[in-house]
Amino acid sequence: MSEEQESTGSSLKKTILGTIATVVTAGGAWLASTLFGGGDDKPQPVQAAPVINIQNTQTQTAPAGGGGKTVILKEKVVEKEKPAKPKKEADEFKEKPAAW
Repeated sequence: MSEEQESTGSSLKKTILGTIATVVTAGGAWLASTLFGGGDDKPQPVQAAPVINIQNTQTQTAPAGGGGKTVILKEKVVEKEKPAKPKKEADEFKEKPAAW
C-alpha cells in the first residue's frame, strides 16, 4: 500500500509543480510585454473595397436570313472484298520441296 500512496503523492507533486511553472511563465511573458512594449497592436485603418464596374454595351444580333451557311461533310467508305481462295483439305499436309 505504501507504493500506491507514494505514486499518488508523486503525481500530485508533479501536477502542482507543472501548474506553478505555467503560471510563472505566463506572468513573465506578461511582465516582459508590459515593460518592453511588446503588445502595441494599433488598429489598422480600414480600406474600402475596390469597386468593379462591368458594363456590357455590346449586343448580339442574329444575321438576316437565318444565319450563315451550314456545311455538311459526308464521307463515303468503299470496302473491296477480297476474293475467297478455295481451300483444299490436302494442301495443308502436302509436302513442299525444299527452297534452297
